Amino acid sequence: MTELRGVGIGLGVAQGPVARMAEPSPAPSDAPSALSADEETARVTEAVAAVARELEKRGALAGGAAKDVLEAQAMMAEDPSLEAEVATRLSSGKTAEWAVFDAFASFRDMLSAMGGYLGERAADLDDVAQRVIAHLRGVPAPGVPDPGHPFILVAKDLAPADTALLDLDKVLALITTEGGPTSHTAILAREKSIVAVVGVQGAKDLVEGETVIVDAAGGVVTTEPSDADLARAQNRADARASAASAPITPGALADGTAVPLLANLGSPKGAAEAVELGAEGVGLFRTEFLFLSSSSAPTVEQQRESYSALLAAFPGKKVVVRVLDAGADKPLPFLNDAHEENPALGLRGIRALRASEDILREQLTALAQADAATSADLWVMAPMVATVEETEYFVALAKDYGIKTAGVMVEVPSSALLADRVLAHADFASIGTNDLTQYTMAADRLLGSVAAFQDPWHPAVLRLIREVGDAGAMHGRPVGICGEAAADPLLAVVLVGLGATSLSMAPTAIADVRASLLEHTTQDARRIAEAALGANDATSARDAARVASRTPEAAHAAAN
Repeated sequence: MTELRGVGIGLGVAQGPVARMAEPSPAPSDAPSALSADEETARVTEAVAAVARELEKRGALAGGAAKDVLEAQAMMAEDPSLEAEVATRLSSGKTAEWAVFDAFASFRDMLSAMGGYLGERAADLDDVAQRVIAHLRGVPAPGVPDPGHPFILVAKDLAPADTALLDLDKVLALITTEGGPTSHTAILAREKSIVAVVGVQGAKDLVEGETVIVDAAGGVVTTEPSDADLARAQNRADARASAASAPITPGALADGTAVPLLANLGSPKGAAEAVELGAEGVGLFRTEFLFLSSSSAPTVEQQRESYSALLAAFPGKKVVVRVLDAGADKPLPFLNDAHEENPALGLRGIRALRASEDILREQLTALAQADAATSADLWVMAPMVATVEETEYFVALAKDYGIKTAGVMVEVPSSALLADRVLAHADFASIGTNDLTQYTMAADRLLGSVAAFQDPWHPAVLRLIREVGDAGAMHGRPVGICGEAAADPLLAVVLVGLGATSLSMAPTAIADVRASLLEHTTQDARRIAEAALGANDATSARDAARVASRTPEAAHAAAN
């Protein structure tokens, strides 16, 4: 038996035979084409259109976050700049296959160098290019295998188009050699409740057909398991399935301390499913969906209609809305589309909104109108707040427009370190662990080469979260968590131990987090958090918390 370690997504456990993702198709030859440039152009045009429509179709079928990702890929396939690059190569007598391969590779390298949101899109270009080239060759695009029986899928990483439409009757679990807890694969696996362990470097040596156990709770892949190992894993899977079917109860610790479990939503369409899965409200409603697909800002009326639909789905419940979080990393022509060398550190979030204050004022107007017409408990927060002055500015402006509860997101270390002063002005704070980790560790969360640093378990990140938790307790202000960290069942306990008063996550993660919280008291949570804080790195913190999460006696015995 061998244990391979990675980052587990959720609490699930699964077992089965390995099926490996096919390697990418070989690069096309650079030989001259036997066809004319016009004939090759017609082939490319048809292939690109076919791939774009297929991606859109997959997105429509998948829905949710996958729909947004796949629609972005479809737009990328038909990007005029890429079309021009391909045309240049075709005009020099190249084949359609080579022109697509070379043009996409050139574009990918350019986007990679830009980093940020655009840098993330670079990885998707490879998948789009592979699909177009496969269509030109008349062969199936590289994708998820179908061995004819249920299997554990092993891949370097998964393209969004593949993850979105996985057949969950066939794919028992995912293992990837790359990626971290905030990668596309992790986010989509969490959304679909797929058992997954990502970033398992040793998985490259797994053999087709061998039986493995994938333990997401432990972040472990076990090879050559014994019959007893397999039986224990099956018992755990059965117990988890039984717990998931139990009646839904509010989030709470074992001693009865309430910890509301809220949903992260990207549009009102997900509200009904969130309620069905046990969400007690909304901890993060992203308003970008109204802005990113438009060449001009939506009107107050358009915004009010969407906000009203969301609020109406949660009568009497807390709904936390984040005002527009966009800027140089997600360029908007009506906000800020100026090129910046380092967009993650540029004019984004509250900075961009202050530079175009009319957009912020219109958004606050629409939110106040929607609040007046519904019975939900509306809270509104500003993104990327870095200073006390920005806090005072946003809270005062929101109050002027009739917003009763105005707060800030803590995503920048400066606001965490000054949380005692920030929360003297804000009604609440919500910690975005994805960006807080990125800025604390100086590691772009969208860049695969530094994915190992993008781990919210790092003690440096946990210390900053404790600063905010302590400040919240001092001022009597709520402190929520709305980053991906809240969806990690064990880390959720640690976050509560650090002072978080609510947790917001993908709705499919709520059941696992609820079950994890119910195993521990407030005293337990604080003890487990202290164990994690005492570590020197993310892996050690996770391991220390896992040991401490047992009874104190068992934890002491394991430590000795």
